[in-house]
Amino acid sequence: MKKITIAKGDGIGPEIMDATLRIMKASGANIETEEIEVGEKVYLSGNTSGISAESWEVIRRNKVFLKAPITTPQGGGYKSLNVTTRKMLGLYANVRPCKSFYPFVQTKHSNMDIVIIRENEEDLYAGIEHQQTDEVVQCLKLISRPGCEKIIRYAFEYAKQYGRKKVTCFTKDNIMKQTDGLFHQVFDEIAKEYPQIENEHWIIDIGAAKMADTPEAFDVIVTLNLYGDVLSDVAAQIAGSVGLAGSSNIGEECSMFEAIHGSAPRRAGQNVANPSGLIQGAILLLNHIGENIPAEKIQNAWLSTIEEGIHTYDIFKEGISKRKVSTSEFADEVIARLGQTPKTLKEVKYDNKVLDLKSYKRKPQAIKELVGVDVFMHWPGLDPEELGNKVSLGQTDKLKLSMISNRGIKVFPGGMRETFCTDHWRCRFKTDEESVIDYKEILQIITNAHSLNLDVIKTENLYKFDGKLAFSLGQGQ
Repeated sequence: MKKITIAKGDGIGPEIMDATLRIMKASGANIETEEIEVGEKVYLSGNTSGISAESWEVIRRNKVFLKAPITTPQGGGYKSLNVTTRKMLGLYANVRPCKSFYPFVQTKHSNMDIVIIRENEEDLYAGIEHQQTDEVVQCLKLISRPGCEKIIRYAFEYAKQYGRKKVTCFTKDNIMKQTDGLFHQVFDEIAKEYPQIENEHWIIDIGAAKMADTPEAFDVIVTLNLYGDVLSDVAAQIAGSVGLAGSSNIGEECSMFEAIHGSAPRRAGQNVANPSGLIQGAILLLNHIGENIPAEKIQNAWLSTIEEGIHTYDIFKEGISKRKVSTSEFADEVIARLGQTPKTLKEVKYDNKVLDLKSYKRKPQAIKELVGVDVFMHWPGLDPEELGNKVSLGQTDKLKLSMISNRGIKVFPGGMRETFCTDHWRCRFKTDEESVIDYKEILQIITNAHSLNLDVIKTENLYKFDGKLAFSLGQGQ
């Protein structure tokens, strides 16, 4: 018998968890549960992470975690428990199936059946933010090769095991050539290992528009953290309802399963919430631990309930739905149909799917050469020429000022007077023809800037890796 950790959460969480657990038990799933408390009460007790050390140990011991939605209090520096859990436990893959159940749940997309696989640990969700000047704050976008390789390989393995025909990569690498560019590059590398699966790449903006308009054009989508967060909610909504979708968060050792919606505190305690999202999360959990027969029974019973028009208030539509039911009544109806298969919607068959996921192997270290530095300065003036003339006084024999940019736009030399400038300036110093320098040259640049009463707020070294420039040009260069 497999022991799983559960947390009933906040708002509607306890109601939908109770309904889900009753269905799991009735299905014959070979599991037992160990409950922990997370969420609002833990936050308000003074724990800004929303979870105790003891609860962490329970999750790590049992490896599998079914979590109802929680409420994160506003203000006070409280961190998202979802983000913390994903990163602390290395849950690098977020998997969200988004399928329509037409004509029983209203949607404009009757043939929609996509899976969005989202990188779960890095990108802007690293949450590394700083205020640097009076007018500018920054958020660091961190993309790693291990992160890219793990999530992209997971997407192709998922497609292979579940009979999917195509994997689509979404990035914005026409703008973010280093970060999103790395993701696209790794996608192209790994796609070659799966010649039987079609692969394609879309720029995120037009790709998202295409998905919202014609989701049947896609099968499996793999993308970075922020894009995946937005896309998966859009996909769930256009499939029929965010309330019907569950997700899995998969790591090498632990995994977490949940509904994708929030805790809906205004509906708490009324026995009206739709438990379907958490039920779908539980089905994903059961498949993950090899309880495929109970998972299959629950999904087919749930499909039968939906197609027979037994609906909670959120998806109830006159002329389509037959009976409006409460949270607990919906669970009763699913339980009553365990062993049945749907008549119109497609019956599911779950085989024991094992994804062949290789551990990341670090590549040989590249030859790394220092060729310059970007020095970021807080300067309240408005004229780039004035700043450029002053900064030029701090050049060294080897490092010369090649450009000043403001919010990424080149403003010196040869900028345009129409360009709006803030008080945050990037001053790029480079050697002639990117020849290699010693770090002492950078220290001298910083020392010179301070002697000129210039406020240096950060630096970024400019490198070559294996002879290739590893930094972006300024817009306008």
